[in-house]
Amino acid sequence: MKKKISVLIVLTLVMSLFAGCSGKKEGQVTIGIGQFAEHASLDNCKEGFLAGLEEGGYKEGENLKVMFDNAQADGGTAAQIANDFVSKKVDLICAIATPMAQSAYGAAKDTNIPVIFTAVTDPVLAELAKEDKTPSGNITGTSDKLPVTKQLEMIRKVLPDAKTIGILYSTSEINSVSAIDEYKAEAGNYGFEIVESGISTGADIPLAADNLLEKVDCITNLTDNTVVSSLPVILNKAAAKKIPVFGSEVEQVKIGCLAAVGLDYYDLGVQTGKMAAQVLKGEKKASEMNFEVIEEAAFYGNTAVADNLGITLPEDLVSSAKEMFKEIEAK
Repeated sequence: MKKKISVLIVLTLVMSLFAGCSGKKEGQVTIGIGQFAEHASLDNCKEGFLAGLEEGGYKEGENLKVMFDNAQADGGTAAQIANDFVSKKVDLICAIATPMAQSAYGAAKDTNIPVIFTAVTDPVLAELAKEDKTPSGNITGTSDKLPVTKQLEMIRKVLPDAKTIGILYSTSEINSVSAIDEYKAEAGNYGFEIVESGISTGADIPLAADNLLEKVDCITNLTDNTVVSSLPVILNKAAAKKIPVFGSEVEQVKIGCLAAVGLDYYDLGVQTGKMAAQVLKGEKKASEMNFEVIEEAAFYGNTAVADNLGITLPEDLVSSAKEMFKEIEAK
């Protein structure tokens, strides 16, 4: 009898040891979150994503284990992160921003690991989805497509005499190439000419910004991850020349852009997290879900920036603003 009890105790200990080594509780899922660059809008996406997952029934530390890594705006690192998640056989990959989504899709393509992307400007151009919004594979998510027409309307209201708009962008980010094409197609309708300047790395930005600021009446910023990561550099140079910089979302306005018509990246993340929860529950397959777009775009303005530039923001924009800021947040 004692021998049988001893055997049972040993077996129990062994099973506990294996359970501890796996680090995975019963009923727990493991996801990998890969973020392409470190800046506030993408950080908000991540936080919103986790909140959306929690709304969908998955809470970190309870039934959800999260592996997170940031590529620091490097394509090679993004690929390494995606491959690492695949090798560890996570239950789902969340890819934040276009280059990360492309890397994750490539790494997980021949596996059964679903990929949920967010902050991807043009999923079709990035070959993550088809023209009808259906997935290219076991991948879906949300798009942060810029409201270009509304942004141009806003810039014309704020700067009635402006003629040229400058755009800095990374030539390696296909999302930015797509956005510039749309700006060029629409700009003439509002009496603007687009002057673009492509850069290869963040190190190119100071010189490119100096050159661009000599040619334009204002700058409008995209959701370009490389450029956004160095936005304070651009803002300082533009402020010295009293040239307005318009943002593409709220966080850029907080740190010194004059205004923006854009979406809330936290809300975008929440929407994405809810989609991921459906996939994890088995309610839907990523391969069966069309990507989604937040259609609502709100006005954000910064009166401290306006005062520094000697500009009065139109009252109709201010009165309809989702949020106005009275100071420039340190970055």
